[in-house]
Amino acid sequence: MDFIDLRSQYRALRSGIDARIARVLEHGQYIMGPEVAELEAKLAAFTGARHCVTVASGTDALLIALMALDIGPGAEVITTPFSFVATVEVIVLAGATPVLVDVEADTANIDASQLEAAITDRTAAIIPVGLYGQPADMDAINAIARRRSLAVIEDAAQGVNAAYKERPLGTLGDLGAYSFHESKNFACGQGGAIIVGNERCLGAVEVHREVGTDRCRFLRGEIPQYAWVDRGSNYLLSDILAALLLPQLEAAEEITERRRALYRRYQEGLGPLQRAGRIRLPVIPEACRSNYHLFHLLVESAATRDRLRAHLNARGIGTALHYAPLHRTPGGRRFGVARGPMVTAEMVGECLLRLPFYTEMTRAQQDLVIAAVTDFFDPRRP
Repeated sequence: MDFIDLRSQYRALRSGIDARIARVLEHGQYIMGPEVAELEAKLAAFTGARHCVTVASGTDALLIALMALDIGPGAEVITTPFSFVATVEVIVLAGATPVLVDVEADTANIDASQLEAAITDRTAAIIPVGLYGQPADMDAINAIARRRSLAVIEDAAQGVNAAYKERPLGTLGDLGAYSFHESKNFACGQGGAIIVGNERCLGAVEVHREVGTDRCRFLRGEIPQYAWVDRGSNYLLSDILAALLLPQLEAAEEITERRRALYRRYQEGLGPLQRAGRIRLPVIPEACRSNYHLFHLLVESAATRDRLRAHLNARGIGTALHYAPLHRTPGGRRFGVARGPMVTAEMVGECLLRLPFYTEMTRAQQDLVIAAVTDFFDPRRP
């Protein structure tokens, strides 16, 4: 049993996907065509944002956001040590220095109470991550950012159709980055988008996406000829990928509701183990509406995690570890700055195990996982 499987989700939406791909093949406009335009409009409406700009990946979205805010050499950007490497890699690519602050135990999101101590006169921005579709404490983070005149770039790569105090993830900072990588709830293989909260950044975002040119203005008929005006690269999303993604967004509430039911079933089925002190289950803060991106549990040690993983694998159940804390990686030691101890991030990195979790997962499959995890902790087991 795979720990993540998008094939069945695609099959359930096959007719709509096929029709949209056929339309692209018919009109022949594979880049910046009507499907991309529709996707951008739908994402803007979906989030309540005025502007959404699609790009080729979530990583591109973050890098463009840094460029649009003119963050580069000499600057520091504060973020979390428990995230996918793209969150810090883009800071390095922009020429700035990533500064890592420890996370909360319950959510594994950046601990807002530790931000002030990490800020220096070189700090330019904060990149909070909405880990697993659950936002960090954005009220506290934005309050600090306003007080210290810092930009906020929201890494909402895992956060499509999740919210913080009824505000969609991606709309809570100056700029927000989405990912549509194949591992996400809504996926087209590889893709991304930038939600533009700070209107002053829109022109720069468009320029950096289009190889540093003002071609977007040309396409809108605002100028007679486009020209090279700034840094950039070819970060465009194809219409074929937009066609694959659109039917999923149209079914977003149905997909999220299925995932919610699976998430709650895991919580109920594994609840006795948590009450017995054998595992810790994920926590969704009261102010948050999750999109139920994945399901994980925490055990007492890396050794227990590895034994549990082997136990499940022997029963044909695939699992996955998750992020190695970034400050402990070779790249983190070379490029990152850890401000203070990372005790919680290290604990989460060593003790977290991801269980199988995907939209079309059946009750029977989930029962097998719950039974196997329960069996592992059975005191009568040799």
